[in-house]
Amino acid sequence: MKKTRISLNSIDKVKSFVNIVSKFDCDFDLISGRYVIDAKSIMGIFSLDLSKPIDLTIHDDASESIMSALSEFIVD
Repeated sequence: MKKTRISLNSIDKVKSFVNIVSKFDCDFDLISGRYVIDAKSIMGIFSLDLSKPIDLTIHDDASESIMSALSEFIVD
């Protein structure tokens, strides 16, 4: 399991993010406050406050291919 922070501050970023994570077989969770959303659910993501970075939990070994595919969304 790997945790990181991501930014999804535009509709295009959300669509692109969902397209990328949907290609992987593992589970992804987005955590914002007390809400935990399936990161493959575009409607679920739009229910979150997207104005600030969101915590992403990857339920996998967090291989390099996943991290590099998501690099444009990761914030430090």
